[in-house]
Amino acid sequence: MRLGIFHVWHGWFVPFFVLCAAVAFSNAFHWLVFRFVRKEEDKQNPRFSVGLGLQQHLGKPARAIFLITCLFFVLPFVPVPENIHAILREILALAMVSSMGWFAVGTVYVVQSILYRRYDVTLENNVDARRFRTQFQLLRRVIVAFIIVITIAACAYTFHDDRLWRAGTGLLASAGLASLVLAGAAKSTVGNFLAGMQIALTQPIRIDDVVVVAGEWGRIEEINSAYVVIKIWDLRRLIVPLSWFIENSFANWTRESADILGTAFLYLDYSVPVDPLRAKLNDIARNAKQWDGKVVGLQVTDLREHTMELRCLVSSRNSSENFDLRCIIREEMMKYVRENYPDAFPTARFLARPKDQPSQFEIPAQPV
Repeated sequence: MRLGIFHVWHGWFVPFFVLCAAVAFSNAFHWLVFRFVRKEEDKQNPRFSVGLGLQQHLGKPARAIFLITCLFFVLPFVPVPENIHAILREILALAMVSSMGWFAVGTVYVVQSILYRRYDVTLENNVDARRFRTQFQLLRRVIVAFIIVITIAACAYTFHDDRLWRAGTGLLASAGLASLVLAGAAKSTVGNFLAGMQIALTQPIRIDDVVVVAGEWGRIEEINSAYVVIKIWDLRRLIVPLSWFIENSFANWTRESADILGTAFLYLDYSVPVDPLRAKLNDIARNAKQWDGKVVGLQVTDLREHTMELRCLVSSRNSSENFDLRCIIREEMMKYVRENYPDAFPTARFLARPKDQPSQFEIPAQPV
C-alpha cells in the first residue's frame, strides 16, 4: 500500500515541481524585463511626465504570455490521460491567443504614448498636435476593434471541428441580416458613428479646442465614438452627441490657431478725455504678461443718451489668458478713472429752477 502511494506521489511530484518552477521562472523573467523597462522610463526627459506606458499596457499581458508558455513546456510531463491532455492543450491555446490579442491591444496604446510625446498639446502652437490626436483616436478604435475580431477568429480556429465551422458560417449569415435590422432600429447610434468618421476627416472640432456650445464655454476634452465631452470652465462636463456638431452651428475659437482678440467696454461721461485713457491702456497691456504684443487699442464705439461707450481691444495667445487680461484692464482702467477723473463716471443731470420762474416749455394761460 505504501509502495503504491509512493509511486503515485512520485508520478505527480515531478510535474508539480516543474509547474511551480515554470510559474516562478515566468514571474522572475517578467520582473527582470519590466524592471529594466521602468528604469528606462525613469531616465526619460523630465519634460515628459508620462513614460511610454510599457509597464501599464504590456505588463499584465506579457506576464500571462510568459506563464502560459512555461505551462506549455510543463504539460507533456503531467501524468494524465491523453483526452485530458487534449483539453488542457486547447485551454492553453485559447489562453495564449487571448493573451497575444491583449498584448497587441496594449502595443497600440504604447504606440499612442510614443506619438503623443511627439505631438504635445501643452505647447503654445498645438494645432497640428490637436489635429493628429483627433485623427489617431478614431484610428486607434478601428485598430483595436480589428484586433479583437482577429483574436476571436483565431480562438475559433483553435477548435478543429467541422461542425463548429459550419455553425459559425450560419451564424455569420444570420449576423448580416441582423445587422440590417439593427441599423434601422439604431439610427441615432449609426448616425453618431458616421458623424465620428466625418469629424475625424473634416475636423470641425479637435481635442483641446475651445468651443461655445449651447451658451457654455469650454474645451473639447474627449471625442468618443458616440459623444463629445466638453470641459466647462467651472469644471463641469457637457456631454454632446457627435451628430450635433454636424447638424448645428457652434463657435470654435481655436480652429486655426489659439490667438484671440478680446474686448473690455467702458461706459463713461462725455467729459472724460480719450487720449489719456488710450495711453493708460497701452501701459496696462505692456505690463501684463497675458498680452502677446500684437494688438492693443481704445476707440469710442457708441454714443448713448448719458454715456459714451469705449472699447478696449487687446490680443492674447489663448482665450484663457485673454479673459484674465480683460479683467485686469477693467480693474486698472476703473482705478485710473476714479483717481484722475472722478466726475467722468455716468451721471444723471437735471436743472433746478425757482418756483416763480416759468419753464420754457410751459404754455402761458390765455385771458378769458
